[in-house]
Amino acid sequence: MSARILQGVVVSDKMDKTVVVNVARRKQHALYRKVINRSKRFKAHDADNECNVGDVVRILETSPISKDKRWRVIEILERGDVAEVSPEDIGRSIEEEVQASPTAAAAAAEAEAGDAAAGEDAS
Repeated sequence: MSARILQGVVVSDKMDKTVVVNVARRKQHALYRKVINRSKRFKAHDADNECNVGDVVRILETSPISKDKRWRVIEILERGDVAEVSPEDIGRSIEEEVQASPTAAAAAAEAEAGDAAAGEDAS
């Protein structure tokens, strides 16, 4: 029996020498004939910690390496294009501006309200 080879996308590389690979496949429903997308996550051994999140890799089924690892990364097909900025950092500058000058924003709002009120009195 030959070992299976699958292709998927690395979704996590936080563990040492281990990556989590998401393998997606399309399957047709037996009765309704609708095409359904299915996916499964496999833990694969990455001896040199070469893989990063977003990489497309090919994995090979092997004998058990640990409790959950039964796959090994054999090649990286395509390097992923994932931003180095975490989602928390994206809105950080806007948040800092708002927190730094809430009085300036309130003063501008009061000035606009005062101008509107002055315009009503003049009519």
